[in-house]
Amino acid sequence: MTKPAAGRGGRRYALLLALWDSEYAKEVYGGYYNVFVAAFGDVSGGTDERWDCFRVIAGEFPAPEDLASYDGFVVSGSPHDAHGDEPWRRRLCALVQTVHAMRKRVLGICFGHQVLCRALGGRVGRARNGWDVGVRKVTFAPELLEGRLEFLGGLVEDDLPRSAALIEVNQDEVWEIPPAATVLVYSEKTRVEVFAVGERALGIQGHPEYTFDILHNLIDRLTNQRAIRRSGGRLAFWTALCKGFLGGGGDRTQPALPVMRGTVAPEVTSCAVAGCGFTSAAAMIQLARSN
Repeated sequence: MTKPAAGRGGRRYALLLALWDSEYAKEVYGGYYNVFVAAFGDVSGGTDERWDCFRVIAGEFPAPEDLASYDGFVVSGSPHDAHGDEPWRRRLCALVQTVHAMRKRVLGICFGHQVLCRALGGRVGRARNGWDVGVRKVTFAPELLEGRLEFLGGLVEDDLPRSAALIEVNQDEVWEIPPAATVLVYSEKTRVEVFAVGERALGIQGHPEYTFDILHNLIDRLTNQRAIRRSGGRLAFWTALCKGFLGGGGDRTQPALPVMRGTVAPEVTSCAVAGCGFTSAAAMIQLARSN
């Protein structure tokens, strides 16, 4: 668990790593913790902040009594699927349910996007169109974002492109969005590239934290493992969007916000049955205490 020093009054974030560091990430970046903090850190433009890292794949989780001290949580990608029933995955779903009920900001990336969906009542599974690896063009739904961009850190409609490039490395996808969720971005291959639940939960199917060299290394490894066929910098728009979302979570006394609603992208439905099966905050916290 990594706990950098923080200034007094600074924001505090929990990075929930659902993967092990690759040899490349360790050699070039010192591990995925540094990749995420380089991409999403300094969300408030100069205010001291602290990022605590928990290797949830190894059973490291924040203590229940510490959850209230965090402004936001980031759930990373993973080579594992989000629809499995291993104890650490169920425990992660329970944690996401708990902090969402506490009105904390939760950002899910790839696997984390799918865990967020599952934990909040949607359904996930294998991508119907198979692996998606590379840089994909995704399309925004401006009619669903109109007047609702404040939760992305003050992004204004003039700043929102009709489409943008996003790094993708995944073989799973969201099948049904959670109740009250809205699809904000979609692509020809994946109908749910980005979704939001209210103004405190944001899931992104792609990898805004990746640099192109990390992507190329992953492609090499997946090719060598025969998982896929082989068919410069970071995409700055996405890191700015994620930082804006996380930066909106600093006011712990903010009153309840209305749930975002709207028409979803074609053929995307919502499901009222939670994939993790936990219904009360007390049960979630109890599970978070257990091994």
